[in-house]
Amino acid sequence: MNIQIKSGRLVDPKNKIDGCHDLFITAGKVIAVGSPPADFVVQQLIDATGLVVIPGLIDLAARLREPGYEYKATLESEMHAAVAGGVTTLACPPDTDPPLDEPGLVEMLKHRARALNQAHVYPVGALTYGLKGEELTEMAELADAGCIAFSQADAALVDTRVLMRAMQYAATFDFSVWLRPQDSFLAREGVAHNGEVATRLGLPAIPVCAETIALSTMLELARATGVRLHICRISSKEGVALVRTAKQQGLPLTCDVSANHIHLSEMDIGFFNANCYLVPPLRDLRDLEALRVGLIDGSIDAICSDHTPVDEDAKQLPFAEAEAGATGLELLLPLMLKWVKQSNLALIDGVDKVTLQPARVLGLDSGHLSVGSVADVCVFDPEVYWRVEPSLLKSQGKNTPFIGMELQGGVRYTLVSGQLVFEYKKIK
Repeated sequence: MNIQIKSGRLVDPKNKIDGCHDLFITAGKVIAVGSPPADFVVQQLIDATGLVVIPGLIDLAARLREPGYEYKATLESEMHAAVAGGVTTLACPPDTDPPLDEPGLVEMLKHRARALNQAHVYPVGALTYGLKGEELTEMAELADAGCIAFSQADAALVDTRVLMRAMQYAATFDFSVWLRPQDSFLAREGVAHNGEVATRLGLPAIPVCAETIALSTMLELARATGVRLHICRISSKEGVALVRTAKQQGLPLTCDVSANHIHLSEMDIGFFNANCYLVPPLRDLRDLEALRVGLIDGSIDAICSDHTPVDEDAKQLPFAEAEAGATGLELLLPLMLKWVKQSNLALIDGVDKVTLQPARVLGLDSGHLSVGSVADVCVFDPEVYWRVEPSLLKSQGKNTPFIGMELQGGVRYTLVSGQLVFEYKKIK
């Protein structure tokens, strides 16, 4: 299929392009930017006048809930949500049921995802069997099955000897280890930031030192083993400072932040709004500002959705008893645009944080629209405003802290490997 995306504002961070250029696609790849190649015959024309054309978004944390949690979401529903949000590549954490600790499970997930022929799915394998933090998985076999990195997701790994051995094993094969820093003892039973809101509402709290103590341990073990370490969902000012220092010292380290945490703080919990029960917890305003600064100065590499669909019953409970998590795949783009606008940044800088930088974390040659690259493309309207309502979300999980809020930016077309997999159709 020969596709021409015409008259759009093309934004490509890798090639430092931000201007009106046509994009030409053949056989699933970009074959020209600007002028058509010789003998190019258009078979499908996409008029992008007034729209922005960017590489497809790459999400570092999207729970698809299969296998085991189909009552919360299915692969079909979440892949549909992904492409509706302009997400063409995503990494899914290993905390399924059973966890992604066996090659057969990984191969099954990859096969199911391929059959749907929508977004590219890259499983993150379990670091330990059952995510119990005791026995290391066969990482080499899991990598052969399709795992792109290894993680404990949100499960605790309290035995530092096991963690060190896991990092040594991963370093031997140059595998990347993804860890979310939180001391399980300091965070035990906590559901909110250790601040004034938790105190006023009487909620069990998680102090910032739960993050920094765990993070310091991870960084020291990374120095000792030489492993490629990725820090998932940093949440505090002190945590950002530790990551910044480690990077300045040359540690092979990357880091991401949830889109929720660059817009929300503990104050948004209000009166026990369970949609704001997230992991890690929403922290105070100084932490929120530090996360934004960390993104700008490169201490934090990427923004992810931390997509965690939760069934309605699990949210209709008292705050401390509800299930943590929020849907996010369809909100990643507008929340990035909101951050760009509030921070007075160029659009190309925001696009970088949800395309090229996540691709580098994953070790993929994607997240750009260079000639010869796979044609994963998102075309969006930067001027459209829409109100976040459960009925508008394609995800099976309808819970998000942004319900009822008006956001700017809506996806109009999504192409994956040169195939049009989503086209916005206005509901009459």
